Amino acid sequence: MERGSHLAGAKGFFRVVSTERARELLAAVRPVRETEVVEVKQAARRVLAGPVRARSDVPHFDRAVMDGYAVRAADTFGASESQPGYLRIQGTIEMGEHARTPLASRAAMRISTGGMLPPGADAVVMLEYTEELPDGSVEIRRGVAPGENVQRVGEDVKRGTVLFERGWRLRPFDLGGLTGTGVVSVRVFRRPRVALIATGDEIVPPEQQPRPGQVRNINEYALVPMLAEAGADVTDYGVVRDDPDALRSALAKALETHDAVMLSGGSSVGAKDMALSIIMSFPKSSVAFHGISIAPGKPTILAHAQGKPVFGIPGHPMSALVVGMLFAVPLVRILGGEAPERAFAPRARISATLAEPVASAPGREDYIRVRLEERDGTRYALPSPGKSASVFNLIHADGLVKIPANAEGLEAGTTVEVLLL
Repeated sequence: MERGSHLAGAKGFFRVVSTERARELLAAVRPVRETEVVEVKQAARRVLAGPVRARSDVPHFDRAVMDGYAVRAADTFGASESQPGYLRIQGTIEMGEHARTPLASRAAMRISTGGMLPPGADAVVMLEYTEELPDGSVEIRRGVAPGENVQRVGEDVKRGTVLFERGWRLRPFDLGGLTGTGVVSVRVFRRPRVALIATGDEIVPPEQQPRPGQVRNINEYALVPMLAEAGADVTDYGVVRDDPDALRSALAKALETHDAVMLSGGSSVGAKDMALSIIMSFPKSSVAFHGISIAPGKPTILAHAQGKPVFGIPGHPMSALVVGMLFAVPLVRILGGEAPERAFAPRARISATLAEPVASAPGREDYIRVRLEERDGTRYALPSPGKSASVFNLIHADGLVKIPANAEGLEAGTTVEVLLL
């Protein structure tokens, strides 16, 4: 579609694509290029700009993985409940101690999980298979093989091993893995700067009593934290009135200093919806799609203005929240340098049995809200009651179930995948 095309009021406005095609087009958005080095303790949810390698072996010494006695395995061969073996207790290895004294033949040393094996020891007999005797010896009621209950140097991670590849979003427990190998800082992509502009004369602040025909601001308060959680540095432009000059001014200002702009509202074909016309008035403008075969959320835009992505989110709160979760969040993650296949992966999903039949219009991908319930050891997904336009229908749901575009619904008893909210 060429810049400056006359779009307002045209019924051919929509360039509807499938959800698969929408994801392909979003995946093609160029990520932020700038990088920065941050300390590991500040790196949670940041996206790596390059591979990270282990700086040391883990563990860097042979260590016990069970409480018990460090032994020479050969000294325990043949030991059993009926014919135990006996070893002299040579001493105790304290946690954090550098065990330097070699273990003598026919001897054992007390050791705790994580303790360093002394030179000469090659196995650990678990505490429950032993009993200390008054004469300073320990009874061994089960023999062990070399390496049993022991973690060798580098068995977990070898020095130089690639721990995480470029494009990996670091999770909190990943940070422990990094520091455990001696990594104290990492190079990450800069957080994408995203502007959120809400539009609509009908939207009023939450503290204001709306008049008939007006609604309180829902989308802005839900989308800002949603985008921030995905990794964006969000600038909230508030609500812009339904005026072409006001919207164009806000969009121009946002495009100057941000990597992408999200428009909430103004993306359906209505008399007052002018978003796409204004986007196309900017230089280097194009439209990838204006409509996704999905319900709720069909009137969704992906366009570019001044070479930067502009994503139009439907104004209806239910559609906005679903599109935000399924498409806006992955877009932010892609902008932040995350691999598209991971960016589109649901945060969490579980299987359940559909408790009731649900209908769907073929030709579009439907997402129904469900509640989860356990009955006799089986997890059921119960379609949420109430009209699909209800915001609290989504808020009170546990997750979403997708009905494929080629289906006319799902039968009760169908095993479904629930995308947890």
